[in-house]
Amino acid sequence: MLILQNFINGEFHTTRETTYIESYNPSTGKVHAKIPNSTQKDVDLAVEAAKDAFTKWSKTPRVKRAQMLNKIADALELRLKEFASAEVQDQGKTITFATNVDISRSVYNLRYFAGYILHEERKANIIEGKCFNYVQKEPIGVAALITPWNLPLYLLTWKIAPCIAAGCTCVCKPSELASVTANMFCSVLKEAKLPDGVINMIFGFGDTTGHQLVSHPDVPLVSFTGGTETGKKINIAAAPFFKKLSLELGGKNANILFEDCDFEKAVETSIISSFSNQGEICLCGSRIFVNSSIYDKFLDSFVSKAKNLIVGNPNDPNTQVGALNSKQHMEKVLGYIELAKSEGGVIKCGGKRKEMTGDYSEGYFFEPTVITNIPVSSRVAREEIFGPVVTVHPFESEDEVIKYANDSQYGLSCSIWTQNGSRQRRVAESIHVGTCWVNCWMIRDLGMPFGGMKKSGLGREGGEYSISFFTDLKTICLAD
Repeated sequence: MLILQNFINGEFHTTRETTYIESYNPSTGKVHAKIPNSTQKDVDLAVEAAKDAFTKWSKTPRVKRAQMLNKIADALELRLKEFASAEVQDQGKTITFATNVDISRSVYNLRYFAGYILHEERKANIIEGKCFNYVQKEPIGVAALITPWNLPLYLLTWKIAPCIAAGCTCVCKPSELASVTANMFCSVLKEAKLPDGVINMIFGFGDTTGHQLVSHPDVPLVSFTGGTETGKKINIAAAPFFKKLSLELGGKNANILFEDCDFEKAVETSIISSFSNQGEICLCGSRIFVNSSIYDKFLDSFVSKAKNLIVGNPNDPNTQVGALNSKQHMEKVLGYIELAKSEGGVIKCGGKRKEMTGDYSEGYFFEPTVITNIPVSSRVAREEIFGPVVTVHPFESEDEVIKYANDSQYGLSCSIWTQNGSRQRRVAESIHVGTCWVNCWMIRDLGMPFGGMKKSGLGREGGEYSISFFTDLKTICLAD
């Protein structure tokens, strides 16, 4: 049984209270870790440590900050297999996904921002005979970094790397449902000899520990990735303090296949974009729109492939779909299946818990699910399910499918499949989302802006956009 501790000012600390949150291994349904239920005193200590460290860290030269990020990346990479195994046990994902995506990308996040800050350009201007103007980027202060349970270390490092690269310090609050690799990461920070207080890690529930951190008067920045309803609460809590916010929230993303698509590639990629990480990725294409001329052909092929996906032991490299993150989440997904039936939906495959044996008999496994014959206006087709569940809808015209795609409270991403160059740009430019993939999915350039429109969030992350979030701009005017 793992018993986690907070990490404050470079040391592990037992929470001020003796209560702990039980964390379950999703593939076995058994408790495997206890998470500190941090109090206001714990939050205050962590913020104080970050605030004290900010004075020196914010003045540390960029090259030194870059070297530290690379040292952390080196230490993490040496333990890649250990971290991947822990992510599987804690989150339920497959070992293949954890190794090739979660932990590998975590290392790359650190290396990317280590390199980025060494090549930043600064703006300057001369007014002849009067003055020389230049812009100084100043780190703002202590950042609250709050991350979800679906990609635990991946998304934590996606925030930590630009934060400390920019010269800020932070207090991190991972999800109480997947905190183990965040706790392990603290030992990597010690190994790399990161100055005390630059990164602090506290654990607890979002509505208590998270709220206390977000509303702390000495925390001017909040970067959050998670659900839209939680994002709304953070926005309200931060408003009286005029905090700077970055909110990457939910999505109900359209995946659009036109009649001239590369059919085999579109189907293969749609399987991946629908069921990767058990569908627990905010970018999954959970609303599939298919031109009526290829609808039946697509459905036959797609359903056949979905049925053949290997669901089971997440530690087996051949497994393609692991366990859902929690019992509560599995019950939520099951609830949407019942709702789909009541809305007239037809379950083409899946729609139920995957029966397992032995050590995994109590695990939260769920069969990949395809639903048809359901209105695009139905709740199942409009609300974020965040599981291995997709709805498939036919469409006739380009204008019709654009209307369908945009008729959503969310605006995170979409995918478009067509060989028509004019249509590619026309449709992509017409859909109100932050990222639009054409004939592909999940290709990420870390320098490009990432974020959502509408209820999918506020702000953008990636490259200069992340650094801008953690810094303020000051114009300095020097008279001749």
